[in-house]
Amino acid sequence: MSQIPKAYGHWPSPISAELITRAAPGLNFVQSHEQCLYWVESRPWDAGRCVIMQCNEQDKITDLLPSPFSHHSGVHEYGGMAYTIHDAYLYFVNAADQRIYRQHLDTLGTPIAITPVGPWRFADLIVDAQHQRLIAVCEEHQEQQEAENYLATIALNNDRASIKKLQAGADFYAYPRLSPDQTRLCWIQWSHPNMPWDSSELCLASLSQTGISEPRVIAGSNGDEAIFQPHWSPDSDLYFVSDKTNWWNIYHFDGSENRPVLALDGEFATPLWQFGMATYDFINTDTIACLWTDKGLWHSGFIDITTAQLSPIISPYSSMHALACHQGRLYTVAGAATLPHELISIDQQAVVTSIYAPATLDVETTNLAQPKSIFFPSGNHQMVHAFFYHPTSASYCGQANELPPVIVMCHGGPTGATDSGLNLKLQYWTSRGFAVVDINYRGSTGFGRTYRQALRRAWGVADVEDTENAIHYLAQQQKIDAQRCLIRGGSAGGYTVLSALTFTDTFKAGASLYGIGDLETLATDTHKFESRYLDSLIGPYPERKDIYIARSPIHHAEGLNCPVIFLQGLEDKVVPPNQAEMMVELLRSKGIKVAHVTFADEGHGFRKAKNIIQAMEAELAFYQQVFHLGADNNPN
Repeated sequence: MSQIPKAYGHWPSPISAELITRAAPGLNFVQSHEQCLYWVESRPWDAGRCVIMQCNEQDKITDLLPSPFSHHSGVHEYGGMAYTIHDAYLYFVNAADQRIYRQHLDTLGTPIAITPVGPWRFADLIVDAQHQRLIAVCEEHQEQQEAENYLATIALNNDRASIKKLQAGADFYAYPRLSPDQTRLCWIQWSHPNMPWDSSELCLASLSQTGISEPRVIAGSNGDEAIFQPHWSPDSDLYFVSDKTNWWNIYHFDGSENRPVLALDGEFATPLWQFGMATYDFINTDTIACLWTDKGLWHSGFIDITTAQLSPIISPYSSMHALACHQGRLYTVAGAATLPHELISIDQQAVVTSIYAPATLDVETTNLAQPKSIFFPSGNHQMVHAFFYHPTSASYCGQANELPPVIVMCHGGPTGATDSGLNLKLQYWTSRGFAVVDINYRGSTGFGRTYRQALRRAWGVADVEDTENAIHYLAQQQKIDAQRCLIRGGSAGGYTVLSALTFTDTFKAGASLYGIGDLETLATDTHKFESRYLDSLIGPYPERKDIYIARSPIHHAEGLNCPVIFLQGLEDKVVPPNQAEMMVELLRSKGIKVAHVTFADEGHGFRKAKNIIQAMEAELAFYQQVFHLGADNNPN
């Protein structure tokens, strides 16, 4: 069928906001236990509820959590893995009250709380079977003081288990992991002002009923090394990921020193925003199944430990996360630009099998844009990475002599990355006739420690410069209309948006989703995990208050002279809602077009279907109004 020429930006599209909320649930946190496989499925259409799924040895898939129970940890606000299995029981953290519950896997009755109501939050649960207790990361909140983080034990032989400190003293903990013989415990820890991807320590100690003894730091003691995912091999050897040589590679602790399993200019880790993230596991004592990223693309493979040989798997997938090994196979969540994420298995003969594919995406692939990986020059002659998506539709094409409007997408973090997996929130734009450049600006992960640290003391400068240079590069190639440039981003990406709109004239409009306008407010009014994050990105506060003021868009409103839409959850504890309110009032006072869409029942990010739909439709209408592209609804 021939395509119909139509002006870019308001093509009819089969990808609606409603479709996005029901098409593909999020899949994460894969675990293996005995004969079964487990994972977490997030469901926007079910009020954002996260359920724990089980696949048994007969391949029967079961939803283990009755409504309204939902798996979610509030530790660090971002949570992560917060469930474990032992014998016939599932133990999990419930979103509503942050208590740990026990659920019988055979009867699947109503879960029973085993921790009391109180100021505790839990994550990274493991079972210490020998001593009949859980070990978990605990975050204890008290009024008028910073939350305390520590490793805790929770007894399993009481209906209302007591919570006891096992290890304390550092500001943060993650990855408590027991050796197979149950005699040694390892974990990682870090303290202010570091973030876990800046500097962290791997610790090892002996474990008994009464506590731990002889704790020692076995990696990261130099303060210039970030540790990720310590993991015990079947024969009780300890492995972990370190970036000590620039790249996050896998290491083996042999009892006295740390040796690389292999050296690769690729990354076997991601920034530790959430607990329980896993990129490798053991098939057996001699074989590691792994995931790594190279130039923005994810790969899978097997490492022969004895020969240090990596055997990559050829597959159609370029986006992968949440790996676990089960019965001699690699299991992971995998997708690609036109393939919704699904749970797959890969055996050592490289046979790939789909295990669970819940996406209900009823869209022809001819309506989905394929990413082109690009590198372009930016500050200090650094080559910066991005994925470029051309407007794509099965039914429509651009008119003669017209270049498409472009949206620059800024990922959150800013220590994070974008990848090439199917993102319907991105395809929502390309299928309507917008080009999209999804940028891994300096400071992003997946390109080595040096690239990641290029944003140190340069946030609001280097990332903004990279967004500008992405536009210049694509405009020179006649790929986009430089006069119709939009920029959008959430959280830290929202700060890049507001900075780009305030301090440059490259962009003509933007969208800030729970973004940051006042760096001082963020430095003094945020949660513990990120309370010193800006020390490395901007400088210590209040010692360098001058830089905070200089780089805060709220203090330079004279430079903000284009339309902006703000989308904000009113329960946000990461970026307080008053950040958006201040910017909105400034724009209104200047008579500049502004929209402010708030959600009383959302926090940092939007989970509920009705809110996601409202946010996306309001943003589209705003852009169409700004560029006179045929919008017929006004956002509130």
